[in-house]
Amino acid sequence: MIEADNVLAQLRRVKGPELSGNIVDLGLLSDLVIEGDKVVFSIAVPAQLAAQLEPLRAAAEKAACAAEGVARAIVTLTAAQALRDGATAGGASRPAPRADQADDVPPPMLGRARAQAGPAAKAPVPGIGAIIAVASGKGGVGKSTTSVNLALALAAQGLRIGILDADIYGPSMPRLLRVSGRPDAGAGNIIEPLMAYGLKVMSMGFMVDEEEPMIWRGPMVMQALTQMLREVNWGELDMLIVDMPPGTGDAQLTMAQSVPLAGAVIVSTPQDLALIDARKGLNMFRRVEVPILGLIENMSTFICPDCGSRHDIFGHGGARDEAARIGVPFLGEVPLEMTIRAHSDHGTPVVIAAPDGPQAAIYRDIAARVRDRLGHETRMAAGG
Repeated sequence: MIEADNVLAQLRRVKGPELSGNIVDLGLLSDLVIEGDKVVFSIAVPAQLAAQLEPLRAAAEKAACAAEGVARAIVTLTAAQALRDGATAGGASRPAPRADQADDVPPPMLGRARAQAGPAAKAPVPGIGAIIAVASGKGGVGKSTTSVNLALALAAQGLRIGILDADIYGPSMPRLLRVSGRPDAGAGNIIEPLMAYGLKVMSMGFMVDEEEPMIWRGPMVMQALTQMLREVNWGELDMLIVDMPPGTGDAQLTMAQSVPLAGAVIVSTPQDLALIDARKGLNMFRRVEVPILGLIENMSTFICPDCGSRHDIFGHGGARDEAARIGVPFLGEVPLEMTIRAHSDHGTPVVIAAPDGPQAAIYRDIAARVRDRLGHETRMAAGG
């Protein structure tokens, strides 16, 4: 049985952001939640310093785990405008606390603590020729399945391809590519990506159990994305496909504003509700001057495998019409097919499992159009 007082006693070993007082007596902790042998709490830190205070979070996690009966601790940083009882946001001139304030704890994500959130804005990623975001305005439109099959179709053309699963809260790549394991840290603490079907792959799903919820706040999500992109040994790639999370929140803005994206592919179903959200995602990329490579209509139509009749369950042609209306390329239609779903569930994407089938041919055609559009945008950027 975990005693809350024992946990708090251990947490009093962790100094506050200005290295004075401790996080308990400064009033920086949220309510402490005890679930079996696990404790959960958050720490309020200045909003502008949240990305630099990962060592503080790591130290608190280590300290909590030192309490009797605690097997795991889930600790997050909560961005606050100002800290209480004198620990104000003006402490930027003082050094961030070290993880060794609680026995040199590595953070759980990538095995080390970083004092900075990442390189300067729009800094290129060495070795990567082009970074392409695959995005949607909402979830449930098949964006991750599209990302995987697009990446594999590009690789089938002889290109060196990597795929980054940028969905921190709902990573899909471990299941879609049937790959698991914790990545190793190589020289300089650079993480080695995992391999699947010839693709280099990085995902938060490699760091946590499939059923473990991620309860990180925005600053930690942004730091995780930065690390997975810039502190991974991608090597030499022609393209890195980024499977974006749904929506237009912190994660999307981080990628769009700090990563030199060569272009974005927008995935939507034909129905009006999905297209409304797809427009939001598209407009976000336009506002940060990321080229739109085109729209893909997923779940475009359903062909009954028994009778051969066609059923437009989500409508049909909506994404094509939208692309024409706003003046962006239409990349293709992907049908609602049991074959695609079944192979995805088994971790053998249809481009790999049935490379000569009609579904794989659709993804190869879309990949060719994406490649052509990328070449066009590159020539336009170079003044050609």
